[in-house]
Amino acid sequence: MRLSNRNKASVYNSVSTLLLMTVMFGIVGFLANQYRFNALGKESYLLIIIPVLLLIIFHVSGRQIFEYDSDGEALNFKNRNIIPFLSKPLHDEFPKYKLIKYDVVNIFFIKRLYVTVSSKNNGSTMLKYQISYLTQKEVNDLKLSLNKVVKANAEKKDKKTNDDRRTFA
Repeated sequence: MRLSNRNKASVYNSVSTLLLMTVMFGIVGFLANQYRFNALGKESYLLIIIPVLLLIIFHVSGRQIFEYDSDGEALNFKNRNIIPFLSKPLHDEFPKYKLIKYDVVNIFFIKRLYVTVSSKNNGSTMLKYQISYLTQKEVNDLKLSLNKVVKANAEKKDKKTNDDRRTFA
């Protein structure tokens, strides 16, 4: 299964630009009010505070572009920001049999995907992806696909355990 919200990059870029412009206009409006008009009083601080909070929420929500591919024998995860220098893009590829479990965490407007993968060195490694910009349908499709892989891995492990018991008996 393939899942990607790459086609929405232009929308996210536009929203980011609009938020930056709102912050700039807020600063200009604040300065004009402070030094020229003095019409708003203390409320003039809202001209800066509200756009800055919206911009912070937009960028704290995480990397906007998420791509997932489970076709073949490997799982591919890509997570990147629309503004390349803000955060390092993530790209992980590993065989399906290494997937142990996953968890999707929702906290207000922030969604995270935690994937636990078996590792030779540490036993297991947790990979973190930001999926705040996926729709609920896309999140449900992602969960369904990952459930299939986890279930198949659990069945293989149970079958192997049962086969090992028979050889020792």
